[in-house]
Amino acid sequence: MDESLADAQQAIAASSTPGEEFQQLSPRRQRDVFFHLPETVRESLVADMDRDQLQRFVRRLDPDEVADVLGLVEEGTREAVLRRLDADRRERTEFLLEFSPESAAGLMHLDYVTVDVTRDLEAVAQRVQRHEDRTGRLPTVFVTDDERLLGELPGQTLAMTDEPDLDLGEHVVETPTVAADSSEEEVLDVFRANPESSVAVLEDDGSILGVIYAEDLLRLVDEAASETLYEFTGVQEEESVLDGPLSKVRYRYKWLIINLGTAFLAAGMVGVFEDTIQAFTLLAVYMPVVAGMGGNAGTQSMAVTVRGLAFGQISLATGGRAVANEVVAGAVNGAITGVLVAIIASVFNQSPLLGLVLGVSMVLNLIIAGFFGTTIPLVLDKVGKDPATSATIFITTATDVLGFFIFLGLAQSVL
Repeated sequence: MDESLADAQQAIAASSTPGEEFQQLSPRRQRDVFFHLPETVRESLVADMDRDQLQRFVRRLDPDEVADVLGLVEEGTREAVLRRLDADRRERTEFLLEFSPESAAGLMHLDYVTVDVTRDLEAVAQRVQRHEDRTGRLPTVFVTDDERLLGELPGQTLAMTDEPDLDLGEHVVETPTVAADSSEEEVLDVFRANPESSVAVLEDDGSILGVIYAEDLLRLVDEAASETLYEFTGVQEEESVLDGPLSKVRYRYKWLIINLGTAFLAAGMVGVFEDTIQAFTLLAVYMPVVAGMGGNAGTQSMAVTVRGLAFGQISLATGGRAVANEVVAGAVNGAITGVLVAIIASVFNQSPLLGLVLGVSMVLNLIIAGFFGTTIPLVLDKVGKDPATSATIFITTATDVLGFFIFLGLAQSVL
């Protein structure tokens, strides 16, 4: 993102009158800025714009973009703005607004034409030219046989051939399809299997409703990646870097309160060994090392498991081998890091026994991390909960509480 675009976004997000800030941008700049804003900021912006401002903005947009904008406003304003559009764009926009924005139909464009497989090249060219004259955009050409979709006619075929009696059926490329009510996740699955194709959106009877392009699906991939990152860190998907401090507090405080409760569980475990810590104060220095390594290792195991769940590679019923692999990996990594921390403690603190306790604790805690980091997401997925949003807190609690119990329990016994 260029610097001027980022500056414009920040100015709109921070303004008490975002509509006025928006109007200061050039028409071309308005489009670029608007569709890069977070949804919460877009909602505030359109709420601050009057109907004339909205109409001036959307009249330069494609119907699918108009539908995205008007989907954020209340019904009265939407109807008023639609009435002022030309008949063709109003009809196309109203059609798109009928569908959920989170469905395949909500993602689709109307930049397509259909031609029967029996038509000649001249008829196809005429259909394409009429669409371009009306919309200013080249359409995708779908070839049908008695309204049954056969596939897509590549643009290069139409542009490079000079055979007037071209057999369209011989040049059709298979087109992936999705149902109109398919979810975004289902659309993404189709795209992953066909990354270089456009996707036809079909009605229940098999007729074509619209087309989804690769760039639209790439945006979904970016959003899905961002959503996963938000879930791992306990941040609401709606939160944006442009949000004010009060919004950020509202999005985050519940998660932090839950984490506070689990922190008290770990503190309670430490309290059980209060006398041991008082007798050997160096234990307090190394407690964060044990807890931190366990938490990090557990998060690594969880990330791999959640990814496997997302791609359908693993389930609770088939996860035994994955759990065993993570436990063994945890033991090996625990031995490697345990030897290092044991050497450090033995050399710097002149206490081989402390080094032994730390080394053994590290091995056991990373085994625990591997086990719970894999098992907890599988169990949560089995009971219908999203492991990405809720697994971290349980894994961290397990590694903290059990890690402190092992470390301080061994220290009490040995030291």
